[in-house]
Amino acid sequence: MRLLRLTRIFWIVYAYALDEIVAQADTSGRLTRWWRRLFFWRRSAVPRGVRLRRALESLGPIFVKFGQMLSTRRDLIPPDIADELALLQDRVPPFPSEQARALLEAHYGKPLEAVFARFERDPVASASVAQVHFAELFDGTQVAVKILRPGIAPVIEHDLALMDTAARLLEALWPESRRLKPREVVAEFAKSLHDELDLIREAANCSQLRRNFAGSDMLLVPEVYWDYCGREVMVMQRMVGTPISQIETLRAKGIDLKRLSAMGVEIFFTQVFRDGFFHADMHPGNILVADDGRYIALDFGIVGTLADEDKNYLAQNFLAFFKRDYRRVAIAHLEAGWVPPHVRVDEFEGAIRAVCEPIFDRPLKDISFGKTLLRLFQTARRFEMEVQPQLVLLQKTLLNIEGLGRQLDPELDLWQTAKPFLERWMSEQVGWRALRRQLEEEAPQWAKILPQLPRLVHRDLSERLAEREREKLRERRAEREAASRRRERLVWALLWATAFAAGWWWGR
Repeated sequence: MRLLRLTRIFWIVYAYALDEIVAQADTSGRLTRWWRRLFFWRRSAVPRGVRLRRALESLGPIFVKFGQMLSTRRDLIPPDIADELALLQDRVPPFPSEQARALLEAHYGKPLEAVFARFERDPVASASVAQVHFAELFDGTQVAVKILRPGIAPVIEHDLALMDTAARLLEALWPESRRLKPREVVAEFAKSLHDELDLIREAANCSQLRRNFAGSDMLLVPEVYWDYCGREVMVMQRMVGTPISQIETLRAKGIDLKRLSAMGVEIFFTQVFRDGFFHADMHPGNILVADDGRYIALDFGIVGTLADEDKNYLAQNFLAFFKRDYRRVAIAHLEAGWVPPHVRVDEFEGAIRAVCEPIFDRPLKDISFGKTLLRLFQTARRFEMEVQPQLVLLQKTLLNIEGLGRQLDPELDLWQTAKPFLERWMSEQVGWRALRRQLEEEAPQWAKILPQLPRLVHRDLSERLAEREREKLRERRAEREAASRRRERLVWALLWATAFAAGWWWGR
């Protein structure tokens, strides 16, 4: 089975002339010349990105998802290929409703009629990993039931093993490819895919995001019905809205598109800087708009998390960049520990200036936040920076949000929308506000520790005194052992001297 699949992969690579892409990666040009001589009968006028996209579509849904993930790694692949891969969409026929029914009944251990008052036979959505059916609980609650594709796990493991084999072969046969880290890219994709296979994890992500935006006038997140959920099944509140890509329908409903655009930016920065937890798959297929103008988020298989250090790094970089303070940008990378300490700040600053200064020839509203972040990553990689996975997810999400925002409002000035939020967040991280917040956060812990402080101090002093006594005992023991060894050496010396004297006497 694996041999047949591998043979098909090699045939598709040949049919779409993907080997030419590898040859073109050789900057010397020698490999390209040899390739053209060897395959002189093959000439393709189709751009390489289009050929790669079509090849992945031919290989099936798992390879399509790999191409989607690869399109976010613009730090690794050329822009023309990344742009083409970004067009990949899951075009997967639904699996039979009988299979969905059998899987649900096996999960619940009872007939489907005993679980749902109504279950719609035809799925409302179908993707490579799962599909969704609408249903109704016995209390009248309208729900969406997400079901993993039957037998998808072995298929995924099989294709992931082939991808890993291909990555290893690429590294072995073409040493220059190691710079692109093919095995690490495949490992990153495997982790993301395994997370999507666990619907309990997705349900937890959904529940966390809903809690973060409870009572929000900007974002609605479905409620999870935990009693009905499992690793292969997720049941959540059915959400009703207009797909955000249907702009004319939104206008007809009286939705303020300029406000909607600005709200999307604020939602993103709220997730990133307030919560450090953000929806990382915000393409148009996962976003609806409610009739009251609020966003509705769907599909929570991929989320990103940011530590305080990540948030501080991002805020400092964004603010410094738009103030053209490139030295601050360079220092922020060094302080975050993502660039080795031996890198000279002035050299790093100069490289950032050379890349970023031309951007400011355009109005701020025309500057892409996502591309700015990408430029910073690309420049930092020249100075041995390892790209952080959480920042790659963030850059992908930022590009999605930015593109979506400018579809809704072509005049969107993302910087002017985000700047107040960033400045407010930074002011809360330093100065009296930050001190007050830290005191409030630490107060419960201090209240617990303070009454115990005398006992803790006494215990610490007792341990120190006991350690000193033990050290003295060790020193005295060492002195006694040294003295004993000296006495032994002296006795042996006397014995040898006596034996020598006796031997001399008898030999006279």
